[in-house]
Amino acid sequence: MVTKTLTITDTAYGLLARNKLRDESFSQEIVRVFNKKGSIMDLAGAWSDITETETEKMKASIKKLRKNSEPRQ
Repeated sequence: MVTKTLTITDTAYGLLARNKLRDESFSQEIVRVFNKKGSIMDLAGAWSDITETETEKMKASIKKLRKNSEPRQ
């Protein structure tokens, strides 16, 4: 196996260390995280349990964000 030495910040190391699974090497973690191949269809139904009230709150928030991000004339 070929190995490479990487220099990363303490912040990046902390992120890797916190997200690494038990008994997983950093190499295995990097491959797991970055080798994900998915489809938009993997998300189908992800929000199916959201209530109508939550949906309306999200819509209102999006509308407010859009209004606030429009260029002022």
